[in-house]
Amino acid sequence: MYSTGTQEELVEHLDVLIVGAGLSGIGAAYRLQTQAPSHSYAVLEGRDHLGGTWDLFRYPGIRSDSDMFTLGFPFHPWKAAKAIADGPSILEYLHETAATYGIDKHIRFGQRVLRASWSSEDALWTVETSGDSYTCSFLYVCSGYYNYDSGYVVDFPGIKDFQGQVVHPQHWPENLDYADKRVVVIGSGATAVTLVPAMAPTAAHVTMLQRSPSYVASRPASDTFSDRLRAVLPESLAHHLIRGKNVAFSSAVYAAFRRWPAHAAWLLNRTVAKQLPESVPADPHFTPQYKPWDQRLCLVPDADLFEALHDGTASVVTEEIDTFTPDGIRLRSGEELKADLVVTATGLQMVALGKIELTVDGRPVHPHDTFVYKGMMLSGVPNLAWCIGYTNNSWTLRSDLTSQYVCRLLNHLDATRTTICVPEIDPAEYDAPARPVVDLSSGYIRRAAAILPRQGSYGPWRLRQNYPRDLVTLRYARLADGAMQFKPAGNLSTAGR
Repeated sequence: MYSTGTQEELVEHLDVLIVGAGLSGIGAAYRLQTQAPSHSYAVLEGRDHLGGTWDLFRYPGIRSDSDMFTLGFPFHPWKAAKAIADGPSILEYLHETAATYGIDKHIRFGQRVLRASWSSEDALWTVETSGDSYTCSFLYVCSGYYNYDSGYVVDFPGIKDFQGQVVHPQHWPENLDYADKRVVVIGSGATAVTLVPAMAPTAAHVTMLQRSPSYVASRPASDTFSDRLRAVLPESLAHHLIRGKNVAFSSAVYAAFRRWPAHAAWLLNRTVAKQLPESVPADPHFTPQYKPWDQRLCLVPDADLFEALHDGTASVVTEEIDTFTPDGIRLRSGEELKADLVVTATGLQMVALGKIELTVDGRPVHPHDTFVYKGMMLSGVPNLAWCIGYTNNSWTLRSDLTSQYVCRLLNHLDATRTTICVPEIDPAEYDAPARPVVDLSSGYIRRAAAILPRQGSYGPWRLRQNYPRDLVTLRYARLADGAMQFKPAGNLSTAGR
């Protein structure tokens, strides 16, 4: 690490800058320390605390929708009893991991990255944050793809006439009191099915109001088989066996659901119908019109949502909103839902690369004009990786593979005495049908289609939701595959393609 610039304006240089101190950023820092230890690094975090999503979201019941044996780090086993963990427990785990490996000492808080400019002449990124400026040889964006500033807000008709309180889960008030209040949660996704059973024991009543349903699957929060393994085997061995078992199971289920969607829909609908009270029919409330895994499945740990429906503390209404009224919400059918508090669990907003303004040799880079190479790098953009996880499996499974691949790239640059690595796409690929990098039909993804990078139809430009395949490709396949170019410092004649 050294400084560049004049004596009046010193700019700190590091080999690698990691953007974001959440799950991905902490994992990336560990991999750099252990697999590319000769490279200096810092983690730039825009917020005042580490944890990312798990520090941002504070709504009741916030939890993982993946088991912690795969969502947790492979190098730091999850030790708590529950496999489906609550948000505070996950945040504590992240703090523990960062402190255990000294990663917390590398985090610079209050450093929101605003702009990053690449110079091929110098083979450097100049990174401007809300507080300082840096240069780096490699920029690794680990801030995910959600907008931390605001969620998706719908301007419902008449909402200004409502005399109660309206809250978005992403901006949950710290001391919100909903005891003995009538609550309506608008939404049918993961946030809604989490909020409803969490609020039901305290509120007077909670209604989940949805325009259309999502697929819901129940599973135990604790894994009995895994608990037995951990009781008799050494911690590290048990962790790896459980992780492997869970990866194999989830991968097989996803593959089967995608191959036989009609059978999968029947199985999911039949399973849910058995857990519902007679007063809540599966159709229309839990019978979606899309195929399983066209959108993410919503997890219900220990059937808590169904228990709330059984005991009458919660209900579900599938109907479109006509307008808000002073006392609640009037539906298209004419029915009015009385409410003291409305929670708009209407979804998230997606962003590309943390909304960082990118330029390459003075040319602005628009992420949507680029194609994603191996699910992490952008066509024509040198020495930059974007860490995103799976949609059909635990986020960490892919983010950890990405971080290990980045370490391979860095070590290869050193070994070959080159300074630039840039994926270059065949112009013919531009004529092929392109899809968003996140290939689901969920509303928040459709809304972001015009800003997200795209994926192609074959080879390294296709982002596959397949952990076993990625494990081989990203960990062992050769780096110089024709699409990835390694170059000395100098002008990039094909940058941007």
